[in-house]
Order: sequence, then C-alpha cells, then structure tokens
Amino acid sequence: MALGRGAVAAAAVLITLAAGVPARAAGAPAPVPASGHLTAGRYVVTLADAPVAAYRGGVDRIPATAPAPGAKVDTTGAAARRYRDYLTDRQSEIAASVGAKVRKRYSVASNGFTAELSAAQVVRLSGEKGVLSVAPDRLNRIADDTRSTDFLGLSGRKGLWSALGGTAKAGRGVVIGDIDTGIWPESASFAAPALGTEPPTAKDPYRPYRKGSSIVMRKADGATFNGTCQTGEQFTADLCNTKIVGARYFGDTWLSFNPPEARADYVSARDGEGHGTHTASTAAGDADVDATVNGTDYGTISGVAPAAKIAVYKALWTGKDGKGSGGFDSDIVAAIDQAVADGVDVINYSVGSILESGLDAPVQQAFQNAAAAGVFVATAAGNSGPDAQSLDNTAPWTTTVAASTIKPHVARVRLGDGREFTGVSTTVTEQVGPKPLVLAENVRNADASAADAALCQPGTLDPAKAAGSVVVCDRGVNTRVSKSQEVARAGGAGLVLVNTSDLDTDADLHAVPTVHLNTPDATTVRDYAGTPDATATLVPGGTSDEPYPQIASFSSRGPSTRNNGALIKPDIAAPGVGVLAAVAPASNSGHAFDFLSGTSMATPHISGLAALYLGLHPKWSPMAVKSAMMTTAVNTKTATGAVNTDVFAQGSGEVDPARMLDPGLVYDSSRTDWLAYEEGQGIDTGSGVKAADPSDLNYPSIGIGRLLGQKTVTRTLTAERPGTFRASVDLPGIRATVEPATLHFARAGQKAKVSITFEQTTAVSGKLVIGSLTWTSSDHTAVRSPIAVTPLTLLAPDRVTGSGAASSTSFEVTPGNLDLTIHGYGPVSGPRVKTDISASGTAEQDFPFTAPEGTKAGEFFATTDDPDARLTMLIARVPGGGQPLEMVGELSDNAHQARVSLPALAPGDYVAIVVDLGDVAGTTSTPFTFQSNIVGDSSTPSGTLSVSPTDPPRAPGVPLTVTASWTGVDTEGPATAYIGYPNGAGTLLSIG
Repeated sequence: MALGRGAVAAAAVLITLAAGVPARAAGAPAPVPASGHLTAGRYVVTLADAPVAAYRGGVDRIPATAPAPGAKVDTTGAAARRYRDYLTDRQSEIAASVGAKVRKRYSVASNGFTAELSAAQVVRLSGEKGVLSVAPDRLNRIADDTRSTDFLGLSGRKGLWSALGGTAKAGRGVVIGDIDTGIWPESASFAAPALGTEPPTAKDPYRPYRKGSSIVMRKADGATFNGTCQTGEQFTADLCNTKIVGARYFGDTWLSFNPPEARADYVSARDGEGHGTHTASTAAGDADVDATVNGTDYGTISGVAPAAKIAVYKALWTGKDGKGSGGFDSDIVAAIDQAVADGVDVINYSVGSILESGLDAPVQQAFQNAAAAGVFVATAAGNSGPDAQSLDNTAPWTTTVAASTIKPHVARVRLGDGREFTGVSTTVTEQVGPKPLVLAENVRNADASAADAALCQPGTLDPAKAAGSVVVCDRGVNTRVSKSQEVARAGGAGLVLVNTSDLDTDADLHAVPTVHLNTPDATTVRDYAGTPDATATLVPGGTSDEPYPQIASFSSRGPSTRNNGALIKPDIAAPGVGVLAAVAPASNSGHAFDFLSGTSMATPHISGLAALYLGLHPKWSPMAVKSAMMTTAVNTKTATGAVNTDVFAQGSGEVDPARMLDPGLVYDSSRTDWLAYEEGQGIDTGSGVKAADPSDLNYPSIGIGRLLGQKTVTRTLTAERPGTFRASVDLPGIRATVEPATLHFARAGQKAKVSITFEQTTAVSGKLVIGSLTWTSSDHTAVRSPIAVTPLTLLAPDRVTGSGAASSTSFEVTPGNLDLTIHGYGPVSGPRVKTDISASGTAEQDFPFTAPEGTKAGEFFATTDDPDARLTMLIARVPGGGQPLEMVGELSDNAHQARVSLPALAPGDYVAIVVDLGDVAGTTSTPFTFQSNIVGDSSTPSGTLSVSPTDPPRAPGVPLTVTASWTGVDTEGPATAYIGYPNGAGTLLSIG
C-alpha cells in the first residue's frame, strides 16, 4: 500500500448577484433581490457613478480620470484625488440614508462599499437613487490548486463536471470497485439515501435498490450490477446505501496466518486502517463535503466522479503495530473475481509490491480477465522512487499511475535573526511564537540516546526542557506524525520537521503546529537551532516557488524489467501528494479526513476519471479510455520548472480531463492482442495464440528495447470522429518514417493501420532516446504518443567461455546500423600471487593494480583448495583527491574461487579486495592464489588468438556467427581474451 500525509486553503472573492438583471439607466430604481433571499448580513453595494478607472467627466469642475487607450489609470493625480473624494462623499451619503456604516470602500475598478445590513436596509437601499445593485457578500471557493479536483479542472462553471451536467451526473450509472482496506461507511463522503425496494423509474434510471439480499442497479452501459452488503464485525447490511452499493471482504488466507491477537482490524468490510476509505472517497466521494479537522475548516472536497457508485472489496488487512499488514494473492484474486462477477465498471487497485510482478502473476492475470470483461483497471506504480526499475503493476491491460504534485500547502519558519524559510504545512493556521527553538537531542530525557531523541522517538523528550519550545526533529525511522505526537507529549509549542537529505516534504495533520522543510533550508534551520538563545516563529501562509505538477520523488520509476523495453511504464500521472479525502477516524487520531500522499492517492483520480468517461461513453473499451487519457496528457515539470520528458517517471504525462473527452484517435487492444504480447515475451499462455513482436502491441506509447539497424512497428488507430490527421515524429538521432503519414477518416469507428520505421542515424549506441509521435488534425487536435528507443551498434554477449590449451568457441553477434569490424586481444594469463588470509572472518587482503591506457577488459581470481573457505572479492576504482572507493564489479562470493569479470575496464587505478567469510576451524589462515588478467593493447599474450570473420559484410539486424580460436594457452591458471567491436563494445572470453 502507498501511504503518506499532507492541506487545503480556501479563498474568497466578492461577486454581485446582478447577473441576469436587465440593464437600466443611471438613477433608475435598483432591482429588488428576489423574495425569500433577504437576510441580515454583509452586503456589497455598487453605485451607479463610474469609478476612477472609467470616469470620463461630467461632475462639476472634475476632469476625466479614465486613461487614454494603451495607458494605465493614474490614481495619484489631482483629478483622481478630487473624484475619489466625490465618490467617498456619495458612498457615505447613501449609507447614511439607511443608517448603515461603511466597512470597506471601492473607487478605482468599482464604485461601492460593503456594509452590515438588515433586511429592511437592503430593501431601502435597493430603491435608492444612484444604487446599481445590493448583493450578499458570499464566500466563493475559487479553483484552488491545493485541491486536486480543482487542479484537474473538474470544478467551476467551465469545468468538466459542468460540461457533464453537474456533479449529480458526473459518473452516473457507473460503479467503481475499490480493492483495498475496506470503507468507513459513516463518513460524510458516502452519505446518501437509504436503499429502498422499489425499482428505479425512468426519471432516475440508475437508482440502486434492494432485491432480496442483493443490491441491484442498472448501469449506463445497459448491464446490471448486483452487489451484496456482507455483514461482519461492526458492519451491518443497512450501512450500504445508494452510494455504497456493495461491501464484501476477502481474507481467508490473511486471517488464517494472523490470529485475533495479531490483528488491528475488523473481520468485515469496515476499514481498520483508513487507506481504502481515502481511495474510495477520492474516486467517487460525494460532492461538496465539508472537511473540518480539529476545528480547522479545509473547505469542501469532492470525489472525482461524485455521481458514481462505490463497491468495496476488502482484501488488504492491517496487523497489530503494522506487522503482517497487506493482502495475499489468493484473497486479492478472489476480490477481483467477485468484482467482475458483480458487474463493476472500474477497479481501483492502490496496491503494489516492492518487486515488479510478472505478467503471468495471479493478480495480473486476474486483471487481464477483468479488462477483457470490459472493466477499466487502474493500478498504483508504487512508492519506491526515485530509483529506476522500482515500479509494479506493469501489465499492458492495466493503467499504471504515477504520482504528481499539486500546489503545496505552506507556512514559514521565521528565525530570530530574521531569516525566513517556507515549508509544507497544514497545521500552522495562526502564528506560533516567537518561541525558543531547540534541537530535540538537546531537550532529551537523561536515559534517551541523542540519536533517538533527534528523531523524536516516543518517550525521548524531557517536558521540563521542551515545554513551550519549537522543537527541531529529524525525519526518519519513526513516522512523521509520531514525532509531533512526542513533541505534544512533552509540551512543545510547535515542530520543525527537517529532512537530513534531499527528500519530499509532506502535508501531514500533525499533533502540534508543524512546518516540514527540505534541504538545504532544513540544514540551515537545524544549525541555527543549536546556537544559544535561538528562537523561531511559525507563520501561516507564504509563497512557494516550487513548480507543479512535478513527479513526486517517491513515485516509482521505470523502465519495466518484465516488459523488456517493449512497453513504457508508468502510463500516466495524476495528483498524489497532499490529497485531502476521508479516512477511518478510529485509526487516524479521530480525524474524519486527512491529507495522504502516494501513488495510492494518484490511482483513484484515474479511476474516477475513467468513471466520468464511461458515464459518457459506456460502450467504450478500457483500452480506448486509457488511450484517450494517455494521448491527451501533458508533460509535467522538473524541479527547475522546465518541461519534464522522462517517460519512465511520468509516462505520457499528467492527465488532462478537459482534453481527454475529445481524443480524436484511440489505440485499442483486446485479450487476443495481450496473449500474443505475452507469447512474444516468452510466456506460454496455453492459449494457442501465436506470438507477436511485443513492440507491435497496439498501445498508446511505443517502446523498443533494442534497435539494431532498422525496425518497423505497427499500430492501428480508430477514429473517435471524422477528420484528417497528419503524423510527425520527434526522435533525436533516429530517422522515423510513418506510412501512411496522412489518415482520412470519414466516420467515427473507422480504423487505419500504420507502420513506423525507425533507423539509427546519429543517436549514441546504448543510450535511451525519448521522443514522440503526434497525429494532428485540421482543428489542431493533437494525439501524442511517447516513444522510448534504445539504439544498439550491435548485440553481442558480454562474456563467453572455453577451455583447454587449444580450442575454439562460437557465438552470435547481431550488427546494427554500422560497418562491423572484429578484433581479438590476448589471451592473457596474468601473474599468480600465492598468499594467505586470516581466518577470523573479518580480515582482508588488498591488491592494488593499474589498468594502463588501451585496456579493454579484465578478469580477477582468488582461488583456494581449502574446502571450508568462503572467498569473497570485489573490484573498486580508486578515485583521486581522497574520495571513497567506487565499486565497479559485482561482488563475487564462492567457496573455493571468487571471480570478477569486467568486459569493459577503463584505464585507471583500482584495488581488488579479497575477504574470507568462512570459519576454518583449527587454522589461523587460509592460503589462496590471486591472479589478475588485464587485456588490452599493451598486454602480453599467453598463446595466440584468432577470430573469424574479421570484416563481415554489412547486414544490419541479421545475426552472424563469430568464432574465436586459441592455441598455446597456459593451463596452469585461467586465461582471458577479448573480442572487440566498433564503438568500444566487446565480448570477454574466459578460458579455463
């Protein structure tokens, strides 16, 4: 599961309710607000006289103040001052006419004032000469990029919800199945009328109802959903309603391994952790739910598809103290199976492994069948970033989601010396301080270690020292929220949470006012806190210069190892940092809502958007919906604000809901295509489907793991509407030809097959090239597919083996787009050093050596006859300037011989380190022989080597057989040779 913490600010704007009122001449009676809407409160009174910026004269002896065309208004001149005085007098006069007091005045862009008015005063002012309008001063929540649904452009008059008919219709007739930790049904995000037993009417065709023990619902696609509200621990059948149309739990395996005393969960669909409640409410929670935590109002929140229904399939469980938490494959597969049987339209799976699942893994195969049944499956990429090859859920039939940032919630740390630093915070809602600023280790209990106290581990702080102070705690080991709980226990006034290395910052709901800082600001604040009489003030708000959306540092990256370069994963990015949604209060400090971060939070955004899509196009396939999202996505940003082109971090980019509903063209695929893809990856599906080139899968992105010379891939495009589309490819260093390059579609649903041929030109061999294929129509619709290609000069084995004083070995080499010449070096049988090593299990022997200029490869051996020894060896480069050693070869660990083979050994200084990890009873040392074979231009051969052919005819992409033969090799110890190709590539040959 992907978890984390993070807040939302609301903003107010002033608007009038004069919209829709017919225009009238100045001085005519003002329209009276509609009956029933007159209440006492604050109002905005707008007067008929023009403000300074629009005044063109007419008042006795006051010249015009409106600026000339292209100029700016001058508010400081004598005419402006005189006219302002005139407006002020008129405002005061009109307010006084009804006995009102002016609270705030407007005179430049608007002429009016605000005042607290009674209903009677409103009526009287509305009829006053010179009054244009009297409007309630309402709090309007503008689109706020700290709220993910606003950031995605779902809310507002021009938002996607409005285009779909409002939140009451956004996702209507669609069921999202959430496979997670369950649900907290009492949450306000799931409030809805109780289920009745009467079938729906034509006026409300998608209303669910009870039919016996089932919950039945007609869906937008014409099919029927049949859910069950399974009873269990603290969960009764009446907890389902017209929002929660199903709740089941699957834990036979997990419960059998975890007895009651090991559980911190409910044996029911009730959420014992809060994760499932958060994902479900993010995907399809009710619209405009008030989110207040600990008395702080964070405004209203909405699910992405507020009219969609939720079916819960609890398959993830929580163990006591977090031990054993998770879900077994069997339980998860059972949940998927039931969800498909029930008839869900979308599955949200905010779950992942620390290792990439195979395409043929049970869960992935279950998702394949779900997708084949027409279910859109959104899966989390994982939270193991920013390391490469760290993601999970990479099957082509699922949509793999990365996490991106939204506008952060911020507060400031103002130091006693005046310096100020902005960090992430949701809990600094009013100023704290100035207060003493202390390092946690300096206010620790006598029996606590400095290291534990620095982390604000539970029970480490001394209240006599920490009370009333702002405490600086290091991030790491224990949870972030537990650190603020320890500060609160010790009576601290606030917390500055500091990263000790470059990491993300999180908007957790802390127990005390908290600001989370990243390096280098964190280091500066920490250093200052260690000085005498240090103080700090925590100040709400501030300005962050952090660009967004960025891919969150924790978001797992590709490339996928299971897809072997044929598929770009993740597929797409969505907001996953500081997302506010419902949680389970019992396991979240009593909070009904919380800010969480993770790809778990990003995934339900895509699930909700899929529900919106299927509500509008219920017959679309999951892959067509996925294609529409991917080809209309936009690039994220880097930390500097530049365009991010890292497809293995962002996939196709940040989802763009406003554009996804008009993709122009889509790339669709079916189960037959996926089976052919698996067969092409070497997986026996048992289906009888013929293998296909994996790069030919009809996918919205293009991946080629190895481009040798030239390669052609195919795609089939389906028109979403009539039009003409023209292709363009941007791929530096690689020539790409699209045939046909222009597509004419006369009707929606028409298909066209295209081929794209790639050929390496100036691209560097072995280095990934990223680009895109874009289809552009006459109305400027752009259908963009990311491309990731790795061109190779040739494909050859890194190492081959042989034996004997005179023999040969053969192997295949496939040339790329170049003239191939082949050279042999060696064989070399280097000097053998006989020595010994202590048998203590910790001692080592070091062998410094230098690889001279012209070195191609190297092989190193540590050999012993002692059967109880366990020799281990590594090779490390020795940098200059006293820098630490840099390991260059894999650790070799073997009973009697440790060997490190380096097919590419750069010139420089190195050291071979040999250690005996064995426990040799009754001896004090282990004898062994060290040998180094360094092969290159200046090495002395031990025998002769010949290779054939040396200058083969040019045939890009066609494998050829290379034979290496040797004679006169010293067989007393191992020998090493090297077969070299152009551009520094080569194959190491181990003999003996």
